Amino acid sequence: MRLVCLPGLDGTADMFSRFAERAAAHFTAVDCVAYPRDRVMDYAALEAFARKALPASEPFVLLGESFSGPVAMRIAASPPPNLAALVLSTTFARQPMPWLSMFAALTRIAPVHTVPVAWAMPWLLGRWSTPDLRRTLAAALSNVHADVLRARMRAALETDVIARAAAITVPTLVLRATEDRLLTRRAAEALQRVLPNARVVDIAGPHLLLQANADDALRAITGFV
Repeated sequence: MRLVCLPGLDGTADMFSRFAERAAAHFTAVDCVAYPRDRVMDYAALEAFARKALPASEPFVLLGESFSGPVAMRIAASPPPNLAALVLSTTFARQPMPWLSMFAALTRIAPVHTVPVAWAMPWLLGRWSTPDLRRTLAAALSNVHADVLRARMRAALETDVIARAAAITVPTLVLRATEDRLLTRRAAEALQRVLPNARVVDIAGPHLLLQANADDALRAITGFV
């Protein structure tokens, strides 16, 4: 069985390198989808793009990380026949920080490439931060056009796939990070309410769970599959 991974806000496959290396021992193949780095796309366009990258016939598990959770849920709500299971890691079905939604329009002027990545580390990695992870994240973000990052930030703040997620019937695993400082408990609870039959597993780690604690995340995924 294959594993198809949809990325976080950076939209690259770069942040999956360590996780994919370990996952390769458990799946016939690991496909890490990378979104266009220079093309603004909303969630509907990203769904269409991701669908084209899915295996044509071989059974596969779809993993949506953080920003891509809504993409994965949109796909799973109207799944290809060979989708075997859905994994959602540190993600949301509705805007993750409701109090920020009023500022969604301001993301068009957000200084995404001038603000030091170090400022985001407490939210994304916390005590799990390492020089290697900081370098990898900084490099991934720097290679994505600023307008693309701004558009993705706005999309995340305005998204609501609650109705679509309610139509998901494939087996679903939800990974929650015990030290996720980016997603509120409310976001996790909303996801759990809309997916009442999903298996929820709490794993020690920060928002960038798959990067900081790949081994425990994989143990939960392979045990579920």
